[in-house]
Amino acid sequence: MIGNVRIDPSSLSFSMWKEIPVPFYLSVYFFNVMNSREILQGKKPQVQERGPYVYREFRHKGNITFNDNDTVSFQEYRSFKFQPDKSNGSEGDYIVMPNILVLGAAVMMENKPMPLKVFMTLAFSTLGERAFMNRTVGEIMWGYEDPLVHIINKYLPNMFPVKGKFGLFAGLNNSDSGVFTVFTGIKNFSRIHLVDKWNGLSKVNFWHSDQCNMINGTSGQMWPPFMTPESSLEFYSPEACRSMKLIYQEAGTFQGIPTFRFKAPDTLFASGSVYPPNEGFCPCLKSGIQNVSTCRFSAPLFLSHPHFYNADPTLAAAVLGLHPNETEHSLFLDIHPVTGIPMNCSVKLQLSLYIKAIKGIGQTGKIEPVVLPLLWFEERGAMEGETLQTFYIQLVLMPKVLHYAQYVLLALGCVLLFIPVVYQIRNQGPEDAKSQPGPAAQPDLLPSPFTPLLQESLSGQPTSPKA
Repeated sequence: MIGNVRIDPSSLSFSMWKEIPVPFYLSVYFFNVMNSREILQGKKPQVQERGPYVYREFRHKGNITFNDNDTVSFQEYRSFKFQPDKSNGSEGDYIVMPNILVLGAAVMMENKPMPLKVFMTLAFSTLGERAFMNRTVGEIMWGYEDPLVHIINKYLPNMFPVKGKFGLFAGLNNSDSGVFTVFTGIKNFSRIHLVDKWNGLSKVNFWHSDQCNMINGTSGQMWPPFMTPESSLEFYSPEACRSMKLIYQEAGTFQGIPTFRFKAPDTLFASGSVYPPNEGFCPCLKSGIQNVSTCRFSAPLFLSHPHFYNADPTLAAAVLGLHPNETEHSLFLDIHPVTGIPMNCSVKLQLSLYIKAIKGIGQTGKIEPVVLPLLWFEERGAMEGETLQTFYIQLVLMPKVLHYAQYVLLALGCVLLFIPVVYQIRNQGPEDAKSQPGPAAQPDLLPSPFTPLLQESLSGQPTSPKA
């Protein structure tokens, strides 16, 4: 069993590790802003959830290199293809949402000199930039031409990481998630799948404590086998720029295969005042949302559960149209505990933008400070088809057959043991009967004058007298 789950070209699970057979889907839900003009006047935002817009996600590992220190390095490449039949809408649908370039830049310049802010106002006006934009789903996802991006790249070439089109998922399509180096488990099985380095780093430098900067767990695809309810799932997410830890919730089954369900703890995005180990992720605006500006070119972006589930209630109350609930907005992973292979997973995260009126930048109007949701997405994968059938046969059916086979073989052994005993008994029976004395012979009775009469009475026929 141990040899079959190691990252080794000769192991049975290597092909599954290299080319994950589970089909993954990315479902994106946008928050369409219903009252952009009123927001600029200081009113509470109202949003309408649109979607899902579903994409088939293709993953495969490349540049696989085995190292001398019991590790293997690889890059996982990803691409996305829109699935109209699974979506509630098309990529041509228009969505009204905050202009991240304008409102994000405004918050970033809050403490800059007034002349610079006035200059930015004139620049925005000249380029036709507004606080809110009306773009298609395809443009928001994969990018659109923006004159502001070109101006920034021309005069401040090192300030903005985007060189071409600007889109929230533009950097993900036909890309990779960096170079992961993980332990193979060939020499030291206890460290199998654990990350040794990411992009050559043993820890990141986005956060304000060593604990928060640590790269812990796996790369998020497979975990060490032989799990127990005391186990936890930890993985490093390049998109979140941090490691995440899920905790055991309950045992269950997926398509007849036993699983352990792991979920996000209540403290995953908690503020440092609520959960002290998270202090390194602060400054925290509210509990339940994580400020990711330090790894997203200083833009005031926040990561959380969808609809601000499991966050400070004031966040959801500040935006009309949000309805957080555990069933729809919590994340989970169902893992086969013996192998550490995920059977069914659903990772849901929300991206929000902090917006407010900035004195000197006219485009921000009278916007009241609010964390406004942009979108939330779900990455979901479930084992199915031939792979699921093979998994069921090898991990469920065959162990059951072997379990019951031992009793069948035990019964068969007992039968085979008793057959010679019965045969021996049956063979000894007649011989013992022959060796034992029979009943004693009765002596012949002497002739009697009454004998003929007795014979006559028994036969019913008269006895003929002798001559």
